[in-house]
Amino acid sequence: MSEKNLIHNQSLPEIQDYNILNLGPTHPATHGIFQNVLKMDGEIIIESEPTVGYIHRAFEKIAEHRPFYQVTPLTDRLNYCSSPINNMGWHMTVEKLLQVEVPKRVDYLRVIIMELARIADHLVCNSVIGVDTGALTGFTYMFQEREKIYEIYEEICGARLTTNIGRIGGFERDFSPKVWAKIKSFLKEFPPKYAEFMSLLERNRIFMDRTVNCGPIQADLALNYGFTGPNLRAAGVDYDVRVMNPYSSYQDFDFVIPIGTQGDTYDRFMVRHQEILESLKIIQQAIDGLPEGNYFGHVPEFYLPPKEDVYTKMEALIWHFKIVMGETDIPKGEVYHAVEGGNGELGFYLVSDGGRAAYRLHFRRPCFIYYQAYPEMIKGTMLSDAIITMSSMNVIAGELDA
Repeated sequence: MSEKNLIHNQSLPEIQDYNILNLGPTHPATHGIFQNVLKMDGEIIIESEPTVGYIHRAFEKIAEHRPFYQVTPLTDRLNYCSSPINNMGWHMTVEKLLQVEVPKRVDYLRVIIMELARIADHLVCNSVIGVDTGALTGFTYMFQEREKIYEIYEEICGARLTTNIGRIGGFERDFSPKVWAKIKSFLKEFPPKYAEFMSLLERNRIFMDRTVNCGPIQADLALNYGFTGPNLRAAGVDYDVRVMNPYSSYQDFDFVIPIGTQGDTYDRFMVRHQEILESLKIIQQAIDGLPEGNYFGHVPEFYLPPKEDVYTKMEALIWHFKIVMGETDIPKGEVYHAVEGGNGELGFYLVSDGGRAAYRLHFRRPCFIYYQAYPEMIKGTMLSDAIITMSSMNVIAGELDA
């Protein structure tokens, strides 16, 4: 047999029609440091394999070696778009373990801050969806408004992005007149500017063509994956921790839980939009009905004494040192507490063996749970749809990896 015939008789390898594309881990494509390995047929996604852990910081293990107060700054680095909600959730978890009742005024002040944080979180998500459909202008306008919320944080606690706001049992100080002036100014000036932003997108034909039926998920599948928050409500399930398991006196407030029908990108956008409007109503109700009383509870073993006392009284200095350095034993117990974070149910599962730090701590981060559905949501869609779908899910890399 000639050499030519030998070559023709050999079995040739099957021609591979698919291409492999790395979506991420570069930040501009994915709005976070995580990767998706896509199997592509032209521009159509056949399969997707996500990779996480690029900025994993071992939050839970670090927290098991830190006193409670030193855990608060760790929570900031989770969903950094709404850090105060993380802070409040952690403080409430510790208070649940300590069986501490905080004054009603503390509850209302926390509600105001958490709802401001929810607005800031949703503004980032919805304006980024606009960017991914080609509308950059609204993004820049809304970041100016988000800046005003950060100025309120700054006036309360001195920080902006990673806030470390509040304390176990309440706050370091009551809100100053300047804080109230900034909050009231925001409530007055923000709505018309936000309405202008929505007028750019809500009924925009290009925006709707890009988002309607993009990355849909049905209610039963969303529940099976463990969805919570706006992503679940967009699929038609009216689950909200603030209503189902009220905390921080949320039962005192009158608000609506917006829901969608298709669970697609447009529904997720509109649910967050309606939640921003509801948050504004909640903040106004909290201001109108703000109770009198202390801005901290009676937790002398864990509540830091006033700074002026620390500087002038030996006993206060000693207690300040003991609390910050974690030299006060905590009671034995096992608790779980959840709040409605910007992305869904944000929960802390805390186990104490009576030592000076948590024996075990698990953080229920909603991003990590619903991101597992992403490959199924983008299967069969185009690459450009995958980007918008990810943005509408509001996947925050810091919370995803933890």
